[in-house]
Amino acid sequence: MSAARSLTALRAIAVTAALPLLLTACGYGSEAKKEEPKAAGATAEDAKKLSASEVRIGYFPNLTHATALVGLQEGLIAKELGATQIKPQTFNAGPSEIEALNGGSLDIGFIGPSPSINGYVKSKGSNLRIISGSASGGVKLVVNPDKIKTLDDLKGKKIATPQKGNTQDVAFLNWISEKGWTVDPESGKGDVSVVRTDNKVTPDAFKQGSIDGAWVPEPTASKLVSDGGSVLLDETSLWPDKKFVITNIIVSQKFLKEHADVVEAVLRGTVKTNEWINANPDKAKASANAKLKADSGKELDAKVLDPAWQSILVTDDPLATTLKTEADWAVKAKLLEKPDLTGIYDLTLLNKVLKAAGKPEVSDGGLAAK
Repeated sequence: MSAARSLTALRAIAVTAALPLLLTACGYGSEAKKEEPKAAGATAEDAKKLSASEVRIGYFPNLTHATALVGLQEGLIAKELGATQIKPQTFNAGPSEIEALNGGSLDIGFIGPSPSINGYVKSKGSNLRIISGSASGGVKLVVNPDKIKTLDDLKGKKIATPQKGNTQDVAFLNWISEKGWTVDPESGKGDVSVVRTDNKVTPDAFKQGSIDGAWVPEPTASKLVSDGGSVLLDETSLWPDKKFVITNIIVSQKFLKEHADVVEAVLRGTVKTNEWINANPDKAKASANAKLKADSGKELDAKVLDPAWQSILVTDDPLATTLKTEADWAVKAKLLEKPDLTGIYDLTLLNKVLKAAGKPEVSDGGLAAK
């Protein structure tokens, strides 16, 4: 073999040997290995770092807090927080949640309008901000149909509300006054006996006959119906556009100032949660019930869950004008002195999130800080 032919053969062998390596490096052929994508937020090192290592979020194990229940159960809020851990806390009453926020053991909370107003007023506007809406509706007047057949029949009867001065109590007192009846707001005595009863106790009181009905949120209303009660009035019917705020999202002003990026991430999570709930109502209902079981050890029966879920609307809009109306009702009932609510809302981050998602911005009803 000549030297030239030997050199050609050696070159051919070299090229042939290198070909599999070249093909592998280019990602072709049976030996190529496709790089697996990293799971979003798989480790703390991979996840986006925000300004706080944790955020303490409070909510009620209640269907009117569906955004919190589903957002936590499905991981939709956690996904937006990256490496920032959620420390969830459950509450059974608004005042205790406000106390936790005031005391610095809670950063963000899902809560009703009345405790939001009371908390803001008592701190002279220095403590909390409402940063988003969460839910509308889900409040009904349920009565014993053997004793009460029409709204006029309520006169002289005993009707429960969850707590003196709470959102449903204020709404019922206003409804009574518009009927031309009188009730002492402190004692609850008058043309209608307003019996302040914890929602956990109300179903037993109803079955025992110690109350004739109740103006209550879900799922208590549907529990009463399952025990033989009849829905005499859905509060939604009393409001313009059939909407009124039942749950807000609030934040400590200190936490908002120091960790705006964390608050924004939570709001991205709640907006995506509400979108998912509205797009997947049956899955969301099951998810909320699973979270209720995880939190309380007991899930809701379908005959309670189904009608309760249908009456609640999740929404990013805080429905600010309805909160102002509820404050006016509390003043009218002499349960609240005329408040200055200017500054109770800061929807800057929410509207930023909504705009980025291609959704319409929402209004603070003129109650943002000047």
